[in-house]
Amino acid sequence: MLNLTSLSEQILLPGTKGLALSAPLKQADIAQQNWNVLDGDTSFPVAVLKRSALRFNLVWMKQFCASHNILLAPHGKTTMSPQIFDMQLANGAWGMTLATVNQLHIAYRYGVKRVLLANQLISASDIRSALSLLKNDPEFIFYALVDSLENVQALSNAVQQAGLDRPLPLLVELGFSGGRTGCRSNADALTLARAIHASPHLELAGIEGYEGLLVTKKREEDLVKVRQFVSDLIELTKSVDAENLFGGESILLSAGGSAYFDLVAHGFKQVQSWSRPLISILRSGCYITHDHGFYHGLIDEMQEREATSVGSKLVPALEVWSMVQSRPEPDLAILTMGKRDASYDIDLPFPLYTHKIGQAHSPQTLPTDCKIEKMNDQHAYLRLPKDSPLCTSLQVGDLVACGISHPCTTFDKWPLLLIVNDNYQVASAINTFF
Repeated sequence: MLNLTSLSEQILLPGTKGLALSAPLKQADIAQQNWNVLDGDTSFPVAVLKRSALRFNLVWMKQFCASHNILLAPHGKTTMSPQIFDMQLANGAWGMTLATVNQLHIAYRYGVKRVLLANQLISASDIRSALSLLKNDPEFIFYALVDSLENVQALSNAVQQAGLDRPLPLLVELGFSGGRTGCRSNADALTLARAIHASPHLELAGIEGYEGLLVTKKREEDLVKVRQFVSDLIELTKSVDAENLFGGESILLSAGGSAYFDLVAHGFKQVQSWSRPLISILRSGCYITHDHGFYHGLIDEMQEREATSVGSKLVPALEVWSMVQSRPEPDLAILTMGKRDASYDIDLPFPLYTHKIGQAHSPQTLPTDCKIEKMNDQHAYLRLPKDSPLCTSLQVGDLVACGISHPCTTFDKWPLLLIVNDNYQVASAINTFF
């Protein structure tokens, strides 16, 4: 269990995004307010997470990992929420993946004790900051990535200067041509592994890669490339192990974003004999909330590949609710949300439901040809089908719920998100730190 007391005991002030507060409120007392989104009790827009969907997705991924004999270090950059981290660790996560030293300190502040930094430590100040955690807390375990000899040398020097009494564990990152970071060949990666092994201040903990950038609209070609990349990771690990370059009691082998983690799991499962135990780690982060667009489609494809082992799908948990602010044209509604509130980097939000405040029935599902056609900073343009009854029935003050595509860039717009039950009764809140 993480130490979340400071969050539940903090005082929320009027002006907290998503809440219509007129006086200070302790966060732990949110449930006692008896708020319901459908009754208009919150401010609008408001971002909500469905509690049932979160619970389902946590169990789904735990069962997936168990069935493939693989561990999970979910990428915390998706939510940057200590409460979500706590849920993930309580459901069997091996540790947390993070991307920056600032994120590392947030996780450590709330009690995360094992972190894989899926990035390179470059600046001297960031290196010193990360090493200070290792020096001051013998129980803290931290891994970083490297893909250059210059970085290996800088880290070795920094560990020596810090007087750290244990070596810094590193993973060599393998990349691919045209990709992001990572060695561009197994030969270069092997040279790097030898350099780490030669330093008394560093320890080669494992091999890492990220196949998530191999996602294009040419899906069959993507699958071939991902499988080949996973194979390259395994071959590199074998070569490094053959030279006895790994320094820990086990070998870490890590990949697996939120798009093709099933291919990674299958590839890693085929790996056999090593000089020491192999720990295979996925780093999927978006599974916890899923989405209504980009990842939804990819999981549908995975369902077809995994028909014999995965009997259900991840469930979208994240919605942004807003209010109709203006009806300037019969087939156009302007909503009280915009780029400051919802993702727009992959797809524009997906209109899901509408609801009239005060009516007892469940929200009405919107036709699939309703579209958010563009967004400004604080406004969204909801285009209605010209022959739809909505052109006359949708009124100023009605609520509209939107799903999102790519959860990461919605979370970073909300310092606080509400947890709701399936009837949109507010149960609690989570905090984010971006």
